[in-house]
Amino acid sequence: MGATFRVVLPVMATAVDPTAPTETREHPARSITEPDVEAISAIDLAGTKVLVVDDEPDARLLIQRLLEDRHASVLTASSAAEALQMLQRESADVIVSDIGMPGEDGFSLIRRIRAIKDRNAATPAVALTAYARVEDRVKAIQAGFQMHLSKPVEPMELVTMVASLACRQKPAGE
Repeated sequence: MGATFRVVLPVMATAVDPTAPTETREHPARSITEPDVEAISAIDLAGTKVLVVDDEPDARLLIQRLLEDRHASVLTASSAAEALQMLQRESADVIVSDIGMPGEDGFSLIRRIRAIKDRNAATPAVALTAYARVEDRVKAIQAGFQMHLSKPVEPMELVTMVASLACRQKPAGE
């Protein structure tokens, strides 16, 4: 007459200096996945419009939040079809798209964007995927993405990639 719950939480990898005294190694000061807050804070994406495409609401919200915290204007779509409809109405400076989506995947989406030959055809794009093999990166680039990012997303890496791609799009002096 009751419930039993079991919660399993992932253990975060930590950076350990093997030359440090034992007591320091047992309680490392910093995790490997902890973002460099100062470095992220230095990146300002104001004036950058990013289209985020992901079928997972939590992933979409996380990416949106990371980019909006850096002052980007973020549009979101939950499918390739929704993203294509959105791009008919608006342009984006950078596209961040999941690869593994039901129905039409990210590879098909980017190929269709490139084939339309409108203002969004040359929009730089980041592929998001759980697959991180070299072959996966090559496939993403061949499909039309400029960069490939493995999930789970590292905040610093995502923000840096978007900033880099946005800078490539802006005319000099802007």
